[in-house]
Amino acid sequence: MMRMQRVCILGGSGFVGRHLANRLHDRGIHSRVPTRHRERTKQILVVPGLDLVEADIHDAGKLQELFRECDAVINLVGILNERGFDGSGFHRAHVELTEKVLDACRHTGVQRLLHMSALGADADNGPSYYQRTKGEAERRVLAAAADLNVTVFRPSVIFGPDDNFFNQFRLLLKLSPGVFPLPTPKARFSPVYVGDVVEAFVRALKDRETFGKRYDLCGPQTYTLEDLVRYTAEQAGLRRTVWPASDRLSRLQARVLQRVPGKPYSMDNYLSATVDNVCSVNHLPELGIEPTAIEAVVPGYLSDKTERARYNQFRMTARR
Repeated sequence: MMRMQRVCILGGSGFVGRHLANRLHDRGIHSRVPTRHRERTKQILVVPGLDLVEADIHDAGKLQELFRECDAVINLVGILNERGFDGSGFHRAHVELTEKVLDACRHTGVQRLLHMSALGADADNGPSYYQRTKGEAERRVLAAAADLNVTVFRPSVIFGPDDNFFNQFRLLLKLSPGVFPLPTPKARFSPVYVGDVVEAFVRALKDRETFGKRYDLCGPQTYTLEDLVRYTAEQAGLRRTVWPASDRLSRLQARVLQRVPGKPYSMDNYLSATVDNVCSVNHLPELGIEPTAIEAVVPGYLSDKTERARYNQFRMTARR
């Protein structure tokens, strides 16, 4: 039986990381979560026994300090957009950091590494910087299986309370003046529940059968982006006309919005959406997990009538 008392979670202060830290605590496992701005991420301190450390995870020496006394490392770090436009931001966050993580594991003797990739990740043929760099990071992690016990997870878009998918579209729909032009409306997704994703991580953590493997994680159904945005409007009680944009207009929206502060939509996002975000084989059942439908969870946090919805809106507006 593998010893598992403390895990270092990179990206642990984010949406998935907060859920994962709670699930690990339920299993008697402590979490160490590094953050660049401790004051901005204090909300995760509600997890009992969590060690929140202010540190720059891109500093190789700091990574080694963080990994010491840990039995495993979980890398959840990922960005959907970069500050610039040349792919260097994606490469730094996905590929360069992954190399530093692998090196730090070897230097500190940490043998167990779980890595979050993404559906559509493809180092050679991905149309976007996001997909190519995610694919390259995934390739390097799996290549390290020769001397480390690694497992890779590739989820579709992840949903749940405080997510950045349904909540983001809810906010955008609320701010729209009645008509909402939707880019890439026919892009296909199989949204997967955050509770199922973190359960997959926790179950794999001490399972030797998962070493060296890659798991695609999806929900039970596939939808177009248009389906999901219309569902969001319906559940949020918003009367909006969702207008499916043509491919030409989708490209134009991307070129314009990527120049807006905060970069709400970019050409890289557009290119990622040209690849279906669905599983050819959903591996959740292989891990003993029954995929959760959006209908079982999303209405509970999208409705304007709930305190959760008001809290989510506040957080999205405050960009927290």
